[in-house]
Amino acid sequence: MSFKSDFLTEERGNSQSVSLFDRSPGTAKPFLKWAGGKGQLLNQFKKYYPKQLKQGMLKTYYEPFLGSGAVFFDVAQRYNIERAFLFDINEELILTYQVIQNDVSKLLEYLDSYQKNYLKLDKKKRQEFYYEQRSSYNLQRFSIDYEHYSEEWLPRAAQLIFLNRTCFNGLYRVNASGAFNAPAGDYNNPKIYDEQNLLAVHQILQIAEIKIADFKEVTHYITDNSFVYLDPPYRPISKTANFNSYSKSRFADLEQIQLASLFRKLDQSGIQLMLSNSDPKNNNPLDHFFDELYDGFIIHRIPAKRMINSDASKRGAINEIIVTNYPCS
Repeated sequence: MSFKSDFLTEERGNSQSVSLFDRSPGTAKPFLKWAGGKGQLLNQFKKYYPKQLKQGMLKTYYEPFLGSGAVFFDVAQRYNIERAFLFDINEELILTYQVIQNDVSKLLEYLDSYQKNYLKLDKKKRQEFYYEQRSSYNLQRFSIDYEHYSEEWLPRAAQLIFLNRTCFNGLYRVNASGAFNAPAGDYNNPKIYDEQNLLAVHQILQIAEIKIADFKEVTHYITDNSFVYLDPPYRPISKTANFNSYSKSRFADLEQIQLASLFRKLDQSGIQLMLSNSDPKNNNPLDHFFDELYDGFIIHRIPAKRMINSDASKRGAINEIIVTNYPCS
């Protein structure tokens, strides 16, 4: 094995062991609404997980594009995973995961206050409150130290969850400078305070190392008996369907090519790999971008209903691809 991890020897002060008996399927689920989240596809994804995972032979899980974490929560609660490495380049996302991992009780106090204050307002006041919080959230990003955990992270994480639960269509979106710019949504009773789920998420995250990192850094931590799931920002299937703005970092065809190179590198080391992406053939049957990029691997096409189009009439079933380096039963 050419990749070696010394990350496994690090200890978190607040880390607790998690019994496998406490991780029944469906206990913890994504706490954020996230464009491209895989919650609706989990029943299909189970068909494409490695056989060794289902047999309890793969003990470590890696997800370099964490997002909502739907696949992580499913795998960690369904199978015999002992450790997980969860990475994302979005520092706000990783900050929030780490707060839930380490200080969920204090976070819940902030969210309880948000919910009580927000729900008592009328529609106009709710919109005003939302934009006040969005402005505050964007201004404070310049003073946050994202590298060193601190008490300042708690209200920051609560603010992100509040905005995510009350913004239009649950769409996390930032502009080129990294400012969150999703408009206010119109909800009668948004669930800002979700104690049961956040406590379950806190528990399952005790098996995880969570880090702000580019996807290429996963090679520094890979060990044998591992499963890597790759869910990058999707390649747009049309000129008007670009929803790559989950962070201020660009993810274009060059990055897709770099990811495919990483996929091949990990495959040569015997790692079990699964990758998802958009299917360009939805829009152009002659677009062989991914077929050529992942030539030699197994490409599966599955139907998925995507909800991120602002025009509801244009939301519907389209194909997505799953690429694996192992046969699926």
